[in-house]
Amino acid sequence: MNIPAPGVNEAARGFIGIAFRVQSGGSKLELFYIRPTNGRADDQLRRNHSTQYESFPDWPWNRLRQESPGVYESYTDLETGAWTKLKIVVSGTKGSLYVNGAAQPCLVVNDLKLAPAKGAVALWVGPGTDGYFSNLKVVPQ
Repeated sequence: MNIPAPGVNEAARGFIGIAFRVQSGGSKLELFYIRPTNGRADDQLRRNHSTQYESFPDWPWNRLRQESPGVYESYTDLETGAWTKLKIVVSGTKGSLYVNGAAQPCLVVNDLKLAPAKGAVALWVGPGTDGYFSNLKVVPQ
C-alpha cells in the first residue's frame, strides 16, 4: 500500500517498488516501482508514468525518460491508498512488471542495464511516500 506522506506538496506522486540485483550495500541496483497517484490522473501523460524501471547509479529515471521516452515506463490502473499486488519476473537481461494479478505485464524491459548477477532484493519507498509491504515472496529461477 502506498500514499503520499503527510505534509508533502500536492505534486507528490508516491513511489513504491522492489529493487533487485542489489550490489555492495546498494551501490548498484535495478528497480521496478509504481506511482499510484498517477494511475487515475486526469492528465494522460501523467498516467503514462504510472510504472517505472531504473538502474542505479548510471540509469536513473530522468536519463531513461530523456534518452528513450516511453520505453522504461508505462500506464497501469492504480488506486492511491489501496493494496497493490506487484510481481516482477527477471531472467537474464529481461524484466517484466505485473500489477494486481494481471496475466500480462504492464511494463517489459528487454535490456536491463546491469549485467545478470546475483544480488539482494530490497523493498523500496521513494521520497515523500508512506509505503507498506505485506506477503513478500522471492522465488529463484
